[in-house]
Amino acid sequence: MRLKDYYILDTEKMELAKKDMIVLHPLPRVNEISVEVDSDPRAVYFRQVQYGVYVRMALLLTLLEINVEGGSVSC
Repeated sequence: MRLKDYYILDTEKMELAKKDMIVLHPLPRVNEISVEVDSDPRAVYFRQVQYGVYVRMALLLTLLEINVEGGSVSC
């Protein structure tokens, strides 16, 4: 792994990126993205993780055949 910690996304590289670009990452990060990038509006990996939670919840409900309609749960 000689390239480990070689390519790190930081604010300097983000300045070179397009203004409509988004940054996704499966998390947890291990030095691939600098913490300073978190404040950039194009860094959407925390939103990506939150959406993943909702998808997993929906899959579990589907697999367990639980219906959620109007705030009530029925099996």
